[in-house]
Amino acid sequence: MIVYDGTGMILGRLAAKVAKDVLLGEEVSVVNCADVIISGRKKSTLARETQKINRKGYPLKSAKHPRLPDRFVRRTIRGMLPWKQARGREAYKRVLCYRGVPESFTNQKLIKVEGASAKKLPNLKFITVGEVCKSLGGKE
Repeated sequence: MIVYDGTGMILGRLAAKVAKDVLLGEEVSVVNCADVIISGRKKSTLARETQKINRKGYPLKSAKHPRLPDRFVRRTIRGMLPWKQARGREAYKRVLCYRGVPESFTNQKLIKVEGASAKKLPNLKFITVGEVCKSLGGKE
């Protein structure tokens, strides 16, 4: 089992790495999902996510958008998988995301993705997944 630490990691790059590992048959866990970073201006990021939630037709059949950080990250990983194929659905079952660090992972080594660090950003315009979910009405 591979355990990734999401603190200070860029969401898309982290999700791509996790999706690649899961498709190869590994079981992957991502901890500290509330501290994962979405790059870009806060105002435009919040506007995009708010518009995504408000864009629906018939509420009972429309898409459900997560408002908790761990589910938000897991849904982003799902977007990187071939979801409409059986191997994509099987791979998605091997992904686990957590808001903090569970007790079962305290002794395990947490892996930081080299190319996904926020230090790669040319400027300091970013927002965390926790802040996005809180502004969308999430509990945390």
